[in-house]
Amino acid sequence: MAPAPPVPAPSPPSDPPRTDGSLAALLREWLPRQRWFAGKDRPIDELSIGTATELLPGEPGLRHLVLDVRQGGDLDHYQVLLGVRRHLPDRLRSGEIGRVAGGGAAGHVYDAAYDPELTRLLLAAMADGATAGPLRFRHAPGSSIDPTLGGLPLSAEQSNTSIIFGADHICKLFRRLSPGVSPDLEVNLALSRQGSAHVPAVHGWIELEPGDGGEPMTLALLSEYLRSASDGWQLALTSVRDWFAHPLPPGPVTAEDAGGAGGDFAGEAERLGAATAAVHRDLAAAFGTTEVPACEIRELAASMRRQLDDVAGTVPELAPYAGAIGATFDELAATAGPLPFQRVHGDYHLGQVLRTDTGWMLLDFEGEPARTATERRASSHPLRDVAGMLRSFEYAARFLLAGEENVPPETARGLEARAHAWAARNRAAFCRGYAEAGGADPERYTVLMRALEFDKAVYEIRYEARNRPSWLPVPLRSLAHLASE
Repeated sequence: MAPAPPVPAPSPPSDPPRTDGSLAALLREWLPRQRWFAGKDRPIDELSIGTATELLPGEPGLRHLVLDVRQGGDLDHYQVLLGVRRHLPDRLRSGEIGRVAGGGAAGHVYDAAYDPELTRLLLAAMADGATAGPLRFRHAPGSSIDPTLGGLPLSAEQSNTSIIFGADHICKLFRRLSPGVSPDLEVNLALSRQGSAHVPAVHGWIELEPGDGGEPMTLALLSEYLRSASDGWQLALTSVRDWFAHPLPPGPVTAEDAGGAGGDFAGEAERLGAATAAVHRDLAAAFGTTEVPACEIRELAASMRRQLDDVAGTVPELAPYAGAIGATFDELAATAGPLPFQRVHGDYHLGQVLRTDTGWMLLDFEGEPARTATERRASSHPLRDVAGMLRSFEYAARFLLAGEENVPPETARGLEARAHAWAARNRAAFCRGYAEAGGADPERYTVLMRALEFDKAVYEIRYEARNRPSWLPVPLRSLAHLASE
């Protein structure tokens, strides 16, 4: 989650909103156009409003909706803050869903996450510990919440919507909802209680009490806003730009050459590795560790193989690397032994870390968005996070090459050599920082590390093919090096 500046409204929709219609029909047309909607590759078969809670009557009005969306055999739930106004100001026009002709929500309906007059109510409700129908607004013990602040959302692309309240709070609205307590809330609360120096403090949250008396569903998380922080992804890209602009003498490009550019990132990568090891220690202290027997490691390798076969069957560009990837999974199964497992970040990359004046901070402990809720809360070996960050260095190194597929072959080879050198330098620095700070030394777990990194790469390829096809060459390019090692 990058600390991009707030924006007053979302990007205009590609199609204008319908002027009249039932609320469910309007939402069914509007939902697939939202960047956080996960089912863009399939039609909506059925949409209904599961819960509708009035938070503010009158003009303007605010309702909280949970939408039940069926696509094929899948049923997903999405959260929408629905604003209602008889006359919609121009500043909110691009968030318009449509106009309802009659009934309790008559008037213009719109995404109220972009309306600071209405989002302020969420902050006040958390400060008060209020209840509204099935909604429960909570604040963390000892936290201080200023209920007068209005909020505006971040402009960064993400699977949720984050709203900045003044200079103190950031509220993440989980758009696609999962049953039970969010791993992000669960882990952040535990790390806050541990006094972890590398996570923002939790200030409050919103939850939905299910009708069956089960575990509450997390709707939002309010945390400390790190207003002076720099996004790890953007810092890395700045370093890559400097490196690509740096003149080189003739001859092969090496990882050491990448250290000669003005924006060398290796020092930060090493410090990030140390911060990662510290958070892993805090997670182990908060949730404990378990020794997983060899039979479960073999099943882990088998699940990696199943994902590989599934993705290779739908993304033909993966085929040249499938043999080397599968052989690594087989080697992991053949050499499996007991390993310590614990709670981990689960979706660790440069976009999930911020550099502050006091060091690196880790964010967003939700796990990979394409995984099930059970998978995202499962324990794993901490090197899974290390593998995720190594993949992120590969992404950053090649991100600027997207769209360069038609350059002359000699130029393409030179660019790839530079990308590989930058990634290699920063991968080594991160692993060194992680091991020296007490984390498991990746060099002692070469087969496991290779399997975890391949598994992450296969996941990335599946994700990009489904959601961002134009990004697919980014993870594919690095596989040529990884598969040949």
